[in-house]
Amino acid sequence: MPRDYQEILAPNLYYDRQFDIEAAKIMPGEYYVTTRDMLVVTVLGSCVSACLRDRTNGIGGMNHFMLPHSDNDPKNPLSTSARYGTYAMEILINHLLKLGAKRNNLEAKVFGGGNILHGFTVTNVGLRNADFVLDFLHTEKIAVAAQSLLDIHPRKVYYFPRTGRALVRNLKSVHNNTIVEREREYESHLDYAKVSGEVELFR
Repeated sequence: MPRDYQEILAPNLYYDRQFDIEAAKIMPGEYYVTTRDMLVVTVLGSCVSACLRDRTNGIGGMNHFMLPHSDNDPKNPLSTSARYGTYAMEILINHLLKLGAKRNNLEAKVFGGGNILHGFTVTNVGLRNADFVLDFLHTEKIAVAAQSLLDIHPRKVYYFPRTGRALVRNLKSVHNNTIVEREREYESHLDYAKVSGEVELFR
């Protein structure tokens, strides 16, 4: 399969001047998978992103999901949305394999699950997301190379699939409610800083 072939769900592509590289910004319910040397970026509150890559060939990507699973039957078509962790993880892995990644070469870095939404209608959504993604990866026997989960702050994640480098910026001084409002709005459409591993704090 050609090296420049890629699958895109996240449509927001731009050139990042700070890192001098093409980048994709993903929002809740989106994901991005690439075979090329580029940057994938997202901002997380209570949502979680899993960054997966093939350690050998650098094919990798990121998802961004709000809840572990739908309250509907997991086999229900309404549950087949990247907003839910179960489907978001499956679709990310499937597209990596489609592009040439090997399952036994996959490694993960996981981020998010902050407790930032006071009074959120889904109890402990950040903790549920964090527990879900770690349990899912353990079940699938995918090694977690690094994680930055829970805490009370939003975080911005920069991920370079080719090398596996991950940068995390804790957004301790957020002067507006953009992240909270975005997640509240996103949640309304749904069915119902501990840092470890090879992650760099980016300030």
